[in-house]
Amino acid sequence: MALTMRFNVRVQFASWLMLFVLAAANSCITAQSADSLDSSANLAAGGISGTVLDAGSGIVPGATIVLQGPTGASRTATSDALGAFAVPGVEPANGYRVLIHANGFADWQSEPFPIGAGQLFVLREIELRPVGDSASVIVTATSTEIAAEQVRIEEKQRVLGFIPNYLVVYDRNPAPLTARMKLKLAFKVAVDPVTFGGVAFLSAINQAADTPDYQQGLRGYGQRVGSLYADGFTDLMLGGAILPIALHQDPRYFYQGTGTTRSRIVHALMSAFVCPGDNGRREPNFSSVGGDLISTAISETYYPQSNRGPGSFAGSFLINTGERMVSAVAQEFLLRKLTSNAKNAN
Repeated sequence: MALTMRFNVRVQFASWLMLFVLAAANSCITAQSADSLDSSANLAAGGISGTVLDAGSGIVPGATIVLQGPTGASRTATSDALGAFAVPGVEPANGYRVLIHANGFADWQSEPFPIGAGQLFVLREIELRPVGDSASVIVTATSTEIAAEQVRIEEKQRVLGFIPNYLVVYDRNPAPLTARMKLKLAFKVAVDPVTFGGVAFLSAINQAADTPDYQQGLRGYGQRVGSLYADGFTDLMLGGAILPIALHQDPRYFYQGTGTTRSRIVHALMSAFVCPGDNGRREPNFSSVGGDLISTAISETYYPQSNRGPGSFAGSFLINTGERMVSAVAQEFLLRKLTSNAKNAN
């Protein structure tokens, strides 16, 4: 969800503005070739991912995955330390099959399935059966334990080593978060020292621009700091924790990282409106949109009268949504390169 990113977008932008001031020389986006942009076949390519488990729901790393196409062509992949695998760049067609082989287990084969244009297909219910006496489990972990390990990694993600970037997941097949994990991640961002620094920095800019319509001087600066932090805190806790818990949605931005430039841009822009549910299915991002709407409504109670009303409300909501979309594009193309401890970095 992104935002990416359940951090209030205005507070995010303050932190990122600090980032660009301090590290502009390091900021670059690798351009994709013109040929890839013009290739309709590549633009239509999808992908497949999944997690290899044994009969006891333990993860199986090192399994060989073979994706067989309807024409007989095949591609291979290997499950990682968490049993996850991904095969990008799959052409749309009917009749794909997945075969999985792992030492000590009987081979597993899926039923035929189609891949649509641009579809990211998640293959579920992969369960390998042990062969003969080889019934020992290599690694045993529940979905909650896998999610806890992924969150532990995410809590170390910082842009340039100091700006928090916790609400982005780079794992190809992340486990759903528990309610406690969602609250923990959101609150950790809200109380991070860099968050307060970003608020103070942007408030100084607002003070110089004389916006919102608070008075000048130290008192006015304090009002701007308080209102900006309240904006971020309410949006973060509502859209990044409370609503995702109630609606069973994932508040993180799911990094795509593969495919054409255009498909990645579409993925990033749509993350403000479409998100994965805890059940793994994509659904309308009511958490993100609802968090922005409720947070903006709450801000009507403490901003100056001249900065309230239907026009200001609609403007603030649209600006927040637009900033969120731009932020997601930055996550997809730039920030991973500058993020420490980004799992499975390219």
